[in-house]
Amino acid sequence: MRNINENTITAAVLDRMAGCEDPRLKEVMSALVRHMHDFAREVKLTEAEWAAGIEFLTATGQKCDGQRQEFILLSDTLGLSMLTVAMNHSKSAQATEATVFGPFHVPGAPRLPLGGDISGGAAGEPLFVDATVRGRDGEPVADAEVDVWEADAEGFYDVQRPALDRPQGRAVLRTDARGRLWFRGVMPVAYPIPTDGPVGAMLRATRRHPWRPAHVHFMIRAPGYQTLITHVFRAGDEYLDSDAVFGVRSSLIGNFASHVAGSAPDGSLQPGPFHTLGFDFVLEPAE
Repeated sequence: MRNINENTITAAVLDRMAGCEDPRLKEVMSALVRHMHDFAREVKLTEAEWAAGIEFLTATGQKCDGQRQEFILLSDTLGLSMLTVAMNHSKSAQATEATVFGPFHVPGAPRLPLGGDISGGAAGEPLFVDATVRGRDGEPVADAEVDVWEADAEGFYDVQRPALDRPQGRAVLRTDARGRLWFRGVMPVAYPIPTDGPVGAMLRATRRHPWRPAHVHFMIRAPGYQTLITHVFRAGDEYLDSDAVFGVRSSLIGNFASHVAGSAPDGSLQPGPFHTLGFDFVLEPAE
């Protein structure tokens, strides 16, 4: 096709993909082209603006490495991550809701026995977690693999501390025969997502704050059940209603109870304040 103009180019691009043999790929790519072209026409996108957009995406990719995923951060802050989660993880009323995965999970975290200390020496007031994992009908889920990760008292994950030579604030544990899980960590605090890259520049330009409410991440896997990726948020946090990545669900707000110095749930004597969290996770059956 020759003499293509702004009104005919979309059809021309779609026609070039007519021979695609993967129906889902064809559907996704066709919709992407249509929406991108409609967007450009709607805002009357200039060449300079599109060049700036390309520079932004290039810089986003350049900010990614083995310890940082700026594109996940971009997806999170634009609400696309949570939209995808909401569309793909519709659950029954009994099941625990899913939320964003986030950019700070690391495969191969240390495997600890129940009752272990996941902090790895991270700074923070002690937190003792006692949770259960069960199915939708109330059955305990034994030997479920529970991946846990959290930030330290300054709001940093271990991957944000390049000088560290060991994992901190993360571990993999397994539930006991009753579906019970318990461990020690540190009390979570609200923290800003990284703002030293393109995503931070975007937030500043659009007058948005970068803060996430205090939370602990959980990923729970067990045969016969859907994998659950979720957080437990700290009740009363000032950012619960303005989470930078739109991940808060009321059902995921937990009661992080505070205690004065004294005997902790694991029998240890704590010389200063400590905290406890009880939470029940309910898994959806596998499809």
